[in-house]
Parts: sequence; C-alpha cells; structure tokens
Amino acid sequence: MAKIITTDGKEDGSTDLPIQFEERERDDIVKKAVHSIQSKNRQPYGADKKAGLKHVTDWVQRNRAYRGNRGKSYPSSRTPRKITFRRGMQMSGPGGEAPQTVGGRRAHPPKAEKDFTKEINDKERRKAIRSAIASTANPEKVKERGHRIGNIDLPLVVEGELEELQKTKDVKEVLKSIGLEEELERCQEKKIRAGKGKMRGRKYKRKVGPLLVIEEDKGIRRAARNIPGVQVARVEDLNAGLLAPGAVSGRLTVWTENALNKLDEGLFQ
Repeated sequence: MAKIITTDGKEDGSTDLPIQFEERERDDIVKKAVHSIQSKNRQPYGADKKAGLKHVTDWVQRNRAYRGNRGKSYPSSRTPRKITFRRGMQMSGPGGEAPQTVGGRRAHPPKAEKDFTKEINDKERRKAIRSAIASTANPEKVKERGHRIGNIDLPLVVEGELEELQKTKDVKEVLKSIGLEEELERCQEKKIRAGKGKMRGRKYKRKVGPLLVIEEDKGIRRAARNIPGVQVARVEDLNAGLLAPGAVSGRLTVWTENALNKLDEGLFQ
C-alpha cells in the first residue's frame, strides 16, 4: 500500500502497489543494464590513418648506402630518419615514421571501427527495470544515494493533476509541499569538475535529483525542465539508466497515480 498525496501535500486515500515493486533487488543486473545503455551512447573515435606518416624520411643508415653508417644494433641502425642535415650525399636527422621513435606513428592507434556496444538479454533488461523500480521504495537505498527525504514514506505517489501543471513555479510548490524542499536545495549545488573534462564541454557537475514518472505529458515536462536535478519520464519509457543513474539503484522517484495504474497493466513483465 502507498499513500496518495494531493498537489497541496495532503493525504487523499491509498492505493495498492503493482507487482513490480515486489521484485527482488538485483544490483548486479541493474549495473549490467546501465552499462549496456552507456555503451550504446559512446561515440566512436580513432586516429587518422596517416598520423605520424606525413613527412619525408629516408633510410640513411641502410646497408650499402653511399657513405652510410650501418650502426651497431637494431633498431637504431635501421631507423628511418627525417632529413634535417645534409652534407653532400651524407644525410642525418631525428627518427620518424617508425613506432618506437619520437615523432613516429603509434604502433596500435585507436580504431574508429571498433564496436563498444555491450548487449543484454531482453529478460535481463526487463528484470533490471523491475529491480530498479523496487529499489525506489527502499528508504535505505534512497538515502545511500544522497537524497534528502527525511521521514517521507516511500514510494511517493501524487494524484494525476501533477501531469497537467504548466508552470515551473507550480511544480516547485508541489515538490516542496510533499516534503522535497531539502532535496531541491541539494540539487542547487554546482561544482567545477576536476581534470581535463573542464576543457571538453563538461566543466560543471550537478546532483541527480528526483525523477517524476507520469503516464502522459500534458505540460509537466516543459514546466519541470528548468529545475536543477529534476527529470520527467513517461512510465513506458523507463529504463535502468533513469531509475539507477551511474548504475546505483535507489533514485528518489515521484509516481503519479495514473503512472502506477499504467504500470499495473503488466509493463516490463
């Protein structure tokens, strides 16, 4: 059983939870499903096939070369040289082109055709979603993720009028009325990332906040998109990545009454 809360924060009856909330929590399968999603979003990358080969070199120390120096050992005696010094027919310079030299090509550069995707069975994927749904009703896991829920009873179920909100301030008022004021304050925090990610379009890091699960978008997605940390998803579009960001189960989730009714029809079974 779960209490149904109105948009004013008052209790308005109760409802039975769908069978998905009774699923055994399997963090290992959730992790596998999240990694599968992340692998399919990974952008392929690779080196230019001519990288390290865009210069003129010569085997100045090759055997029987005119006035060449054979050297005493391999590979230094067989290293192709960038010709930077010439005295008549005598040539020398730094090494190049060979993979063991400074300025040479890489021996095994990354290939753009490499496939990073990790597949997962459909039964495992659905089980991961059911497990992540069950974890949203576990207060200990929700608190371990860092969410500030106080003494709120989980899962949080709000009446269907939440889906019809059109303004951001109205969504904030509803979230505060159901006891998530501290959680919204936590999501306001913005930190500068450590490392070179600052140079690559991801300078700032924000907290992951509550997920609003709805049956149908009647304006709530647009109204909530500017609230830091808050995401909105249709119940049919749920996946392990939304319910367990970073492969850690127990995300704070707000369900609408309509979404629970839709879930009770046998989704992800």
